[in-house]
Amino acid sequence: MNRPPARVLAAVAGGLALFALAAGPADARRRPEYAPGNGTANPSALVAAEIAFARTAREKGQWKAFDEFADDEAVMFVPEPVRAKEWLSGRKEPAAPVQWQAHQVWMSCDGTMGVTKGAWQQPDGTVGYFTTIWQQRKKGDYRWVLDQGDALAQPLKEPEMLSASVADCAGGPGDELLVERDREKTAPGMDGRGRSKDGTLTWRYHVEADHSRWLAVSMKKNGAMTEVLRSEVAAPKDRN
Repeated sequence: MNRPPARVLAAVAGGLALFALAAGPADARRRPEYAPGNGTANPSALVAAEIAFARTAREKGQWKAFDEFADDEAVMFVPEPVRAKEWLSGRKEPAAPVQWQAHQVWMSCDGTMGVTKGAWQQPDGTVGYFTTIWQQRKKGDYRWVLDQGDALAQPLKEPEMLSASVADCAGGPGDELLVERDREKTAPGMDGRGRSKDGTLTWRYHVEADHSRWLAVSMKKNGAMTEVLRSEVAAPKDRN
């Protein structure tokens, strides 16, 4: 049997809600720190969206929340890439929800796209990590467009402070290609990609025939696109 998607394995945990952030007094300790630039990026708005996502998961069910906060074109891995809304349709809710916490946030200069990475914990003691990509539909309104992750032998070390990094703004020499719009809507397949409206944050994934995969995120820093995150997931051992 194919294993479930791996932050979806947590929630079966996808989408990125901040149960820890929503819990209470620890909120102040985990507010993101970042140096704002000249753009309109606001990582705190993305964190707020995640808190709302978590609240919905607790109050309405985790799959209901995943569906409600997913973009129409959102992709998850089960382990093959699938349209999230199709996979979630009619999905039975688990007896107990997964918990997860964001540790890092990356955001484009214009705030139209963000990426979050963090840890998840299942009620049975299984732990892992997730990476979720969020896209802004309108100001302050984010929906996730890609969710993935994997189980880990040991839990991720929780940072003292949720960290956030904002891309440099476009406009310098050689930025012409960065501001081109990537309007292609890639079907869920073995390859996928996306970018922010200003081109300062991009992502790509590739899935092999055995369902191993990688995800890479790049953002503009010091005048060049720099890879800031790479996640590699091994082929599932329990394939049919």
